[in-house]
Amino acid sequence: MTAISDETGIPEFPMDRAAGCPFDPPPQLRSRQEEGPLTRVRLRDGSTPWLVTRYAEQRALLGDRRVSADVTRPGYPSPARISGGSSIGFILMDDPEHARLRRMVTAPFTVRRVEAMRPDVQKIVDDLIDELLAGPKPVDLVEAFALPVPSLVICRLLGVPYDDHEFFQDNSKVVIKRDATPEQRAGAVGRLAAYLDGLVGDKLAAPGDDLLSRLAERVQAGELSRQEAGQMGVLLLIAGHETTANMIALGTLALLEHPDQFDLLRGAGDPKLVAGAVEELLRYLHITHNGRRRVALEDIEIAGQVIRAGEGLILANDIGNRDPAAFPDPDRLDLRREASHHVAFGFGLHQCLGQSLARMELQVVYGTLYRRIPTLRLATDLERIPFKHDGSVYGVHELPVTW
Repeated sequence: MTAISDETGIPEFPMDRAAGCPFDPPPQLRSRQEEGPLTRVRLRDGSTPWLVTRYAEQRALLGDRRVSADVTRPGYPSPARISGGSSIGFILMDDPEHARLRRMVTAPFTVRRVEAMRPDVQKIVDDLIDELLAGPKPVDLVEAFALPVPSLVICRLLGVPYDDHEFFQDNSKVVIKRDATPEQRAGAVGRLAAYLDGLVGDKLAAPGDDLLSRLAERVQAGELSRQEAGQMGVLLLIAGHETTANMIALGTLALLEHPDQFDLLRGAGDPKLVAGAVEELLRYLHITHNGRRRVALEDIEIAGQVIRAGEGLILANDIGNRDPAAFPDPDRLDLRREASHHVAFGFGLHQCLGQSLARMELQVVYGTLYRRIPTLRLATDLERIPFKHDGSVYGVHELPVTW
């Protein structure tokens, strides 16, 4: 949706990035950031939440316990309602319920447990690259590599059959599609929930060494309802492959469009350089473009403004990661930049549960793909790449490459 102004002068949100550089936030967001850290925007329902565009204020508000992530609270600036707020998981709840549910799935995502998975992820990546090298050219990197890598990883972690990946990928696309109706989203969530509920039932009868089996144990112990277990599975399944897949493809495209940075990463033998490159790409490309949504529980004074209790907040992290006060020369991709303080994974109590897993997967991918296929290049013009302007997770629908 293009930003327009009504008689109040308040622009609509989300804002159109199609007209500008495909890697940059919308020009309208840059203008709002230059005006000040907090401005008003209008949503489709007529509400006018605060848009927060600067890094310092985003971090402050994300870490403020007077700010709620509960989608069911009046004033929450929801981009699209799904009937039954609990069906979309603990990320849109507050403590203590948020903490209770989150603790049940934290263990597999600790740094230590994630690092233990690195050899398996490396094999997944190497095997897929072997298939790329043995197959025809050109190839769609999204279908042949960017989607399979995180899908295989999250399926193994959860205990989901990979043969069903088309089903959950198709439905997860509906959930994050910007112009999907509430009924379409509810239908997709319902299908995924029914599928995961069936898997939880299977794990109750025959547990394995996977996260769904651990959730099934919680159900048997009376600590979790079967419905809650299925809902948590839906959340982890969607979050575990959609964002990482888009980062793999979009990050590759950004590097191909910045040959000096591609060359730097292609020849990188230092794991620290690769890890730093991942942080910079996460900052530069931050791919969740609906902003993190919150609502104020109390009056909050910040940056010369007063956010009243019950007023909504949209924290536009893509432009926050381009704040020159936090990242000098922010529109330049610089893989040697210290960028680990970005807000791509959020901040505070609700920061991304799977960030360690996402970082590790991207380190393996970015540290392997360009080294093994050093002549990788686009097989079409940038202008012909179909970008995802229709969803809340940004990326490319296809990425034709050759070598």
